[in-house]
Amino acid sequence: MPGENLSRDEARERAALLSVDGYEVALDLRSAVGESGEEVRTFRSVTTVRFRRTGTGSATFVDLIAPAVTSVELNGRALDPAAVFDGARIALDGLADENVLVVDAQCAYSRTGEGMHRFVDPEDGEVYLYTQYEPADARRVYATFEQPDLKAPHVFSVTAPEGWTVWSNGAGEQDADGVWRFKETAPISTYITCVVAGPYHYVTDTYTRTLTDGTELEIPLGAMCRKGLAKHFDADDVFLITKQGFDFFHDNFDYPYPFGKYDQAFVPEYNLGAMENPGMVTFREEYIYRGKVTQAAYERRANVILHEMAHMWFGDLVTMVWWDDLWLKESFADFMGSFSLAEATRFTNSWVTFANNRKSWAYRADQLPSTHPITADIRDLEDAKLNFDGITYAKGASVLKQLVAYAGRDAFLEGARRYFKRHAYGNTRLTDLLSVLEETSGRDMKAWSRSWLQTSGVNTLTPEVTYDAEGRITELAVVQGGDAALDQPTPSAGRPHRVAVGLYRLSVDGELVRFARAEADVVGARTVVAELAGSARPDLVLVNDDDLTYCKVRFDEGSLATLRAHLGDITDPLARALCWSALWNLTRDGLMPARDFVAVVLGFAGRETDIGVLQMVHAWARSAVTHFAAPEWRAEGGRLLAEGGLRELRLAAPGSEHQLTWARFFASAAASDADFQLLEGLLDGTARIDGLDVDQELRWSFLEPLAAHGRADEARIGEELALDDTATGKRHQVRCLAARPSAAVKAQAWAQVVESDALSNALVEATIAGFVQPSQRELIAPYAEKYFAAIEGVWADRSIQIGMDVVRGLFPALHGESALASTDTWLAAHESAAPALRRLVLEGRDDLARALRAQACDGAA
Repeated sequence: MPGENLSRDEARERAALLSVDGYEVALDLRSAVGESGEEVRTFRSVTTVRFRRTGTGSATFVDLIAPAVTSVELNGRALDPAAVFDGARIALDGLADENVLVVDAQCAYSRTGEGMHRFVDPEDGEVYLYTQYEPADARRVYATFEQPDLKAPHVFSVTAPEGWTVWSNGAGEQDADGVWRFKETAPISTYITCVVAGPYHYVTDTYTRTLTDGTELEIPLGAMCRKGLAKHFDADDVFLITKQGFDFFHDNFDYPYPFGKYDQAFVPEYNLGAMENPGMVTFREEYIYRGKVTQAAYERRANVILHEMAHMWFGDLVTMVWWDDLWLKESFADFMGSFSLAEATRFTNSWVTFANNRKSWAYRADQLPSTHPITADIRDLEDAKLNFDGITYAKGASVLKQLVAYAGRDAFLEGARRYFKRHAYGNTRLTDLLSVLEETSGRDMKAWSRSWLQTSGVNTLTPEVTYDAEGRITELAVVQGGDAALDQPTPSAGRPHRVAVGLYRLSVDGELVRFARAEADVVGARTVVAELAGSARPDLVLVNDDDLTYCKVRFDEGSLATLRAHLGDITDPLARALCWSALWNLTRDGLMPARDFVAVVLGFAGRETDIGVLQMVHAWARSAVTHFAAPEWRAEGGRLLAEGGLRELRLAAPGSEHQLTWARFFASAAASDADFQLLEGLLDGTARIDGLDVDQELRWSFLEPLAAHGRADEARIGEELALDDTATGKRHQVRCLAARPSAAVKAQAWAQVVESDALSNALVEATIAGFVQPSQRELIAPYAEKYFAAIEGVWADRSIQIGMDVVRGLFPALHGESALASTDTWLAAHESAAPALRRLVLEGRDDLARALRAQACDGAA
C-alpha cells in the first residue's frame, strides 16, 4: 500500500484551503466484458472537479489510484501526467480562486472488493460490477478529494456494455446515445458514492407516506441480485423490512428521507456486511439464502437493512468531519438497527440478540491492547480502516442504549431531530451532538462523554451480598472494577452505570424466576443497592439485569453454583442470554475452566429456545475446546461436543430450526469414525434423520469436515461442485480443497494466498478458512515461521483488505507458547513496521496469550 495513505493533518490542511462545488464523473465500462489483452484490465474515467480556494496557499493535491493517467488539465492549462502523478496523488499548483480540474485516467477493475469490483459468474459467464469505497477507495474509480468533510454534489454518467443496466446514487436513465445519465446528488462525501452495473435481476416496489405537513412522500424502491440467485431472492421480505424501517425512522426522526429513490443491491464477493451509499445501498449476497436457514438469519439480515437505513440520516445526511468521529454514524446505526428491529418488525426480541451477540464482539475488542475510546484517535486512513471494530459499532451502540436510559427516550430522539435539522448536508464533531443532547435532556453530557466516549476498557460489576441469620439480605452492593489481574486495561471506576439488579429463585415447578428487581446508579468502586435489603435469599443475583449498561458481569459463589445446575431453568430469554454471556466471559478470562463451560453447554443448550443465542453458544463451545481447553483434555472435549450435538440433533423436533442448528453444530464437531460415517450417509442418502432436509448448503457443511479428516478427496469435492456449479459452490469447493490434511495441499493453499495475488478476495477468504483447521495443528505448524517472514511484504504489496485478511486469518493462533515467542520476537524486531500491521499482530498475540491463560486454568481443574 505504498503512497496510498492520507493523514488527518493533510486532510485538515486541504479542508482549510478549499471547498468543492461539484464532481462530474464519466465512466466507460465497456471494457468489463470480452477478452482483454491488458495485464491489468482497465476502464476509462474522466472526472471534472469544480472547487474554490477558500484559504491561503496555491498548491494542493487530488487523490487517484490508477495504472495510468492520460491527461490532467487545471483551469485550461495542461499538466504533464508524468510530472504530477505519483500513482496515488496528482499534485496541483497555481490554484485560482475558482478552479476546474479535468482528469482523464485509466482505472483498474478490482478483484479485492475495493474500488470497481469485477466479478465473472462461473455459472453463466455473466459479468457484474459494483463499487465499494469506505473509507477511501473512490479514488480507485475517479479523481477525488478523498476525505469525508469535502462534500459535494456528484453527477455520474456511465457507458456500459449492451444489454446492461446501470444504477447510481441518483435516479438515472439511458439516453439515445446509450449512455446512462444520473441526476445530480445532494452534497455527499465521496466514500458513499456508488455505481452498480451489469445484467442484475431487478425487482421494484414503492414506499408511500403522508408527512406531518400533509405532503405525500413517495420513495421508489428497488432490490437486485445476480441472475443466478433470482430463484432464491425473497425480495418481498426485503421490501417489508424496508417499509417498516422507513415508517419507524419517519415516525421518530421528523426529517423525510432526503435522497430520492432507495435501491438495495446484493452483490458478489463483498467484503462487508453492507454499505450505506445513499439511494444505492450494497449488501453481501450471502444475505440471499440458497437453502433453509433459521429465523436468526432473517433477523440478522433485517438488522443490517435497518442499520444501513439509519445511516441515511446518521452518516449520509450528517457526516463526521474525520474518522475520529466514526462512531457518530456507526454507533448510532448499530443502536438504531436493534431499536427499530424490536419496535417495528416481527423480530421483537432483537435486544436479546444484541446482548448475546453484538456485545460479545465489543467485549472482546475492548480488552485487546488496541482498545481505544469510542471517539478514537485516527491518525490516517490505515487507522481508519482498522477502527471499523467492535468498539466503534457494538460498544458505541451499548453506550447509546445506556444514554437513552440516562437521558430519557424522548430527550434522546428530540436531540436526534435537532441534530439532523441543524447539520443537514454538513459535517460534525462530538461536540455538535453533545450540545443538542444537553439542550433536550438537561443533563451534563460532557461529563457523561468523558466517562464513556473518551475512555477505553470494560468494567466488571460483581455483587457482594451479606445475609442475616434468617437468610434475608442485610446488604447488597455492586463492586465496580477492571481486570488488572488479567493484564487487561482498567477503565475508570468512576464511570456511571445505570444498572438493574435482579433477584431470582427456583419456584416449586423448577423454574428460575425473578422475584425482586431494583435499579441503581452505580458510581465509584462500590455502590449499595439499598432497595434490596430485607429481600429473601435469592438463588441467583443478576447484576445488569435487562442489559441496561455496558459491563462484564460476575457472580457470587452461590449464584454461580445455581447457574451450573439450573441455567436452563431461567424463563426470561434476555436474562438467560446475559448469563450465557457472563459464563463465556469467565471462560475467556481464565476464571472458569473450559471443561466446566462445555459441561454447562451440554447440560442446557438443548433447552435454549432463542435460536440466535443457541448459535452463539455453539460458537463459544467450539472455541472453548479449540483455544481454551488444556491440550490433554482437548480431544475429550471435542468428543463430548460431538456426542452432545448428535444427541440434541436426534431429540430436536423434525424439520425445526433447532434441528438444523444442531445438525450444523454436529458436523462442525464431528470427531469419530461413526460421526463421519453418519455424515457420509446423510450425503449419499443411506442415512436419514427424520425431518432433516439435506439441501445444498447443508451438504457443503457436511462435506468440509469430511475433507478436513481425509475422507473426501479432490475427486469427491469435484463431484459436489458438479451438483452446485455456481459462484457460491466454487467458494465452498475452494475451502474444502484447502481443508484436506496434506502437506502438499497446505503448501499450495499458502502459495495461492501469500505468494500470489491471482485469487479474488472471496477466494482468499475461502482458502484461509480451509487452510486453518484445529485438527491439523502439527500439519500447519511450520507455517508459523513462514507467517512472520511474509507479513511485512504482504502488507506493503497487497491492498489493505487483503493484507488484513492474511495477517488476521493466518496468525498462528493454534500453536501455543512457541507461537507466542515468535510473535514477541517479530514485534521486537519490527518496531518501525506500519502501525496498522503491528496492531493486527498485537491483537493476535493478545488472543493467544489469553488462550494460554485459559488453558492453564482448565488444566488445573
